[in-house]
Amino acid sequence: MRLFVGVDCEGLAAGIADVQECFAGASGVRPVDPEGAHVTLEFLGDVDETALDELVDALDAAIAEADVGPFRVTVGGLGAFPSADYIRVLWLGVREGARELTRLHEAIEARTVELGFEPAEHEFSPHVTIARMDHAGGKERVQEVLSAADPTAGSLRVAEVRLKESVRGDEGPEYATVERFAL
Repeated sequence: MRLFVGVDCEGLAAGIADVQECFAGASGVRPVDPEGAHVTLEFLGDVDETALDELVDALDAAIAEADVGPFRVTVGGLGAFPSADYIRVLWLGVREGARELTRLHEAIEARTVELGFEPAEHEFSPHVTIARMDHAGGKERVQEVLSAADPTAGSLRVAEVRLKESVRGDEGPEYATVERFAL
């Protein structure tokens, strides 16, 4: 099972789709399905199903240790990974709720590393992926949008964290919730 821990951006699909329209016509930009939008707290990769119970217990403990109650997240502001000069991923940032998301990430990563998972390669930066760049054909157009636009996709109340399975498909990944952890 290919797994990650995240927060779903339920109710923001229309706002995210509106932001994706900013990049319409830019060659090489492949929007992601806004219905599957989420903030990844920790990517776990391929996990053997026999390790699932231990992982769920560790995540349950991590969520409790983070001591984060339900909170608001506002999604907005554009950026690119790894940089605006070499664009692989286009994202919306987190204007409100970043502190809580970071606390959750840190607690989750500490517990999953104890189980033998690799820590993240980069510093945690809460974001919602909205598109990927398949080639640099539309790079100049994308850079113009990145420097000029400052959209907000909307806000949501976060009351749970989810362990999600990502299944690769022809139309992009499909996500299924494996376990829910209330805040």
